[in-house]
Amino acid sequence: MEPQSLTNNRIASRLAGRKILFANFPADGHFNPLTGLAMHLKSAGADVRWYSSRTYTDKLKKLRIPHYPFQKAVEVEGNNFDKVFPERTTKKSQISKLKFDIIHAFILRGPEYYADMMEIHREFPFDLLVADCAFTGVPFVKELMNIPVISIGVFPLSETSKDLPPGGLGMMPMTGLIGKVKQGLLRAFARHILFRQPNQVLYRVFDEYGIPHRRESLFDMIIRKSDLLLQSGTPGFEYRRSDMSHHIRFVGPLLPYASNAARTPWFDKRLNEYERVYVVTQGTVEKDIEKLLVPTLEAFKDTGNLVVCTTGGSGTAELRARFPQQNLIIEDFIPFADVMPYADAYITNGGYGGVMLGIEHRLPLVVAGVHEGKNEINARVSYFGLGINLNTETPQAKQVYDAAWEVVSNTRYKQNAERLAHEFATYHPYELCAGYVASLLPAGQEAALQHA
Repeated sequence: MEPQSLTNNRIASRLAGRKILFANFPADGHFNPLTGLAMHLKSAGADVRWYSSRTYTDKLKKLRIPHYPFQKAVEVEGNNFDKVFPERTTKKSQISKLKFDIIHAFILRGPEYYADMMEIHREFPFDLLVADCAFTGVPFVKELMNIPVISIGVFPLSETSKDLPPGGLGMMPMTGLIGKVKQGLLRAFARHILFRQPNQVLYRVFDEYGIPHRRESLFDMIIRKSDLLLQSGTPGFEYRRSDMSHHIRFVGPLLPYASNAARTPWFDKRLNEYERVYVVTQGTVEKDIEKLLVPTLEAFKDTGNLVVCTTGGSGTAELRARFPQQNLIIEDFIPFADVMPYADAYITNGGYGGVMLGIEHRLPLVVAGVHEGKNEINARVSYFGLGINLNTETPQAKQVYDAAWEVVSNTRYKQNAERLAHEFATYHPYELCAGYVASLLPAGQEAALQHA
């Protein structure tokens, strides 16, 4: 059933009192985009609770959402996977790091998530699971617990397609007969050689637990084991697939929950004193300030441009000491909604939520990130003409300066960002998602309420 067939009253009546468990792979980019939806469902009367790492205890407490922390599942602190999996630090290439993460951070955690959620279900018999698309507990809940599952696409759509190169490598679609043949060969190489080891581990785990499969790759498995995949974003920021699965829905950008409580907006009078304003961040996960923050500050110090740098709490005091110039603002955190309206461009390592927020504010982009799936996000920035992808984790100051100058000087980047921002604005993400959630819940409670 599609949400269009349900009125707002019927959606509300189906959600009232229903038990919905949220869950996420323990990383901020997987947790934050789900918070707005969780709060929307909670306000509609659903009993919303959350299963995740203890990293999110304080955030969930502020949202007043009951938290079930990991018990059997491997715990992490502040997304510090190198500390939890020390062997990860020995993996130097992008591919070897990706394969290690697929096996150890994702596949092998699935049975642990399942064990925890079986215990949770005894206390909180949830009617539906909502999880990010990398949460490997999804197939266990769907197949072994027989509970409906909605996955949320918190990064670009990873489903394999005959129209595209293999996912995970940051490659853009190829055209023409030769390009299509090459893509087919690359997909076969990726599945049978490059990612053979992670796939074999996945099949062994599924076979051990009696979970049926067709030897799909991990990139497809969670999508196909979900009742619905609600993709954050819109078709205009995704490669075209003629064979996209029928249960994938675009819902517009899902962004972190923002309270409506009155607050004083952040402001600095320098925002109005410079010819151009650049906002730069590398998120909260990346702690190495030398990667993007230092090159950007170095590039623009003592120029007629203002740089607003948000550090996510990493190295703020050090950066202020190294870069005391008047045209540089360095803060732990600034609400992007307060500063982006003043900006001319956005410089980022390519977190999915941040990129979409930049697009919402019609900003051309300079992106510099490769790991943790950022290569796929940044490839799309380049493909759709939204900015310049520097294709590196460690750009030089001149690269950043030249790319920033180009995206503000060439109007096509701004025009493309405005076009996509307009498409974003035609979606109402939380209302759409609530309708899809209601469509998977049985109508029994709704009928009981109507006859009460």
